Amino acid sequence: MELNLDGIKDASLWKGYRLPEYDIVKMCNATKENPVWLHFGAGNIFRAFICAAAQKLLNEGAADTGIICAESSFGTEIITECYRPHDNLCVSVTLNPDGSIDKEVVGSVAESLTVAYDMDRISDIVCAPSLQLVSFTITEKGYAIKDSSGNLTDTVKKDMENGPDSCSHLMSLLAALCIRRFHACGRPLALVSMDNCSHNGEKLETAITTIASAWKNNGFITSEELDYLKTSVSYPWSMIDKITPRPDSHVEESLAADGIKDIKAFVTPGGVYTAPFVNAEKPEYLVIEDAFPNGRPALEKAGILFTDRDTVNKVEKMKVCTCLNPLHTCLAVYGCILGYTSISSEMDSPELKSFITRMAYDEGMPVVADPKIINPSCFLDEVLTQRLPNPFMPDTPQRIATDTSQKLPIRFGETIKLQLERGTAGDLKYIPLVLAGWLRYLLAVDDNGNAFTPSSDPLLAECREALAGITLGSHVTEERLHSLLSNSNIFGVNLEAAGLSGRITGYFNELIAGKGAVLATLRKYTS
Repeated sequence: MELNLDGIKDASLWKGYRLPEYDIVKMCNATKENPVWLHFGAGNIFRAFICAAAQKLLNEGAADTGIICAESSFGTEIITECYRPHDNLCVSVTLNPDGSIDKEVVGSVAESLTVAYDMDRISDIVCAPSLQLVSFTITEKGYAIKDSSGNLTDTVKKDMENGPDSCSHLMSLLAALCIRRFHACGRPLALVSMDNCSHNGEKLETAITTIASAWKNNGFITSEELDYLKTSVSYPWSMIDKITPRPDSHVEESLAADGIKDIKAFVTPGGVYTAPFVNAEKPEYLVIEDAFPNGRPALEKAGILFTDRDTVNKVEKMKVCTCLNPLHTCLAVYGCILGYTSISSEMDSPELKSFITRMAYDEGMPVVADPKIINPSCFLDEVLTQRLPNPFMPDTPQRIATDTSQKLPIRFGETIKLQLERGTAGDLKYIPLVLAGWLRYLLAVDDNGNAFTPSSDPLLAECREALAGITLGSHVTEERLHSLLSNSNIFGVNLEAAGLSGRITGYFNELIAGKGAVLATLRKYTS
């Protein structure tokens, strides 16, 4: 079995696989003649989610063109070694909670390009009047034009100084391409970030218009060209949610056992794990602001939700502040302390399962931002019963514990603020126990008294210094924890002013009472 156009002609060889139900060659020709959709970022979530959605439309006859993908951020090898040798086909593997897997050959990518070598072709595509959207899965870093100190990066500075005809940052290239489109056809366009970051459309818009404004000030472009980028180009916000880990060795072995040749995963020189297949969980959500001035594919027929910006924002808050991310952080912190190495195995712990369930339902749901378009209770139930317990999804508390200090304000601080507005913050029990658990985690000693290495975090050294001298068996006062608990930059709110420092300190003392104290404390408050 060869994963290419010739190889899939004999469907009898692909028993157990769903194959494309359309003429791929015809689709590719139609796409090249009248491109509709260009996508930057050829990674795993693009193939597991976005390409699969496009294939649904093609299978149903709701579209006759596919996606043209371009890689810019993670090296050309994804295209040259993964896409093109397989005629842009990919095997998409869904990892179901019961251990079964669904396998589909996805063929909706009509053309694969690289920014490094195919810019002339990319420019032609962007200038085509038929183009409706350019989408992105380039990670949050892909939109960054400033460093951690808030200063423009050297690359972006040079782009601003050199103008649109000589630039290298992807955001600069996109601004320049849109200006070419303005002159070529003048048609509007939607630039759609599909990355998993809050207010993603705003990040994209800010990057492009900031660069273009500098070009205007430096005399490279006119007011009309800048106005086009601000008024004729839209930057819809979106919320995407689908866990798509790196290619799994067990999946690779299964596909090879089926007889597929040359399916081996590899790591690019840039450190990206990729393969001719992708593996992902079944649940998936993509909610997009419906702002497409030149039209769009009928992606609602593939389960993608279209709405207004305010609703997208509410969906994001629902996920990040209540129904998924806070649960992840709780499991990450306590999982590391209790010696777990997988999220799914933590869900076998009655204490941890009860903990996150009560926290979500008792403290998060009463103040959840209900987006209406997705039912928060149904979303949360799926997280608790299907997604987190899935033993076939390789995810670890150690990975999720990375950068916890940067996540606390949005994952817990926002809920505390809403509870303060209601006058019910003093009733919180489980969120304070998570925060006390994080302080316990910072001691870098597990529940058996053995040292462990905390995950990387920009505030790790600073926060550990604030707890210096505290060991198992210590007893601390609120004043001893003042520098941390009063720091609203860390928690999103002054926990002392919120009236929660006493409870957190009490929990912390129970957690550091000695060996086994963490599990004993969890049993006390979750049984």
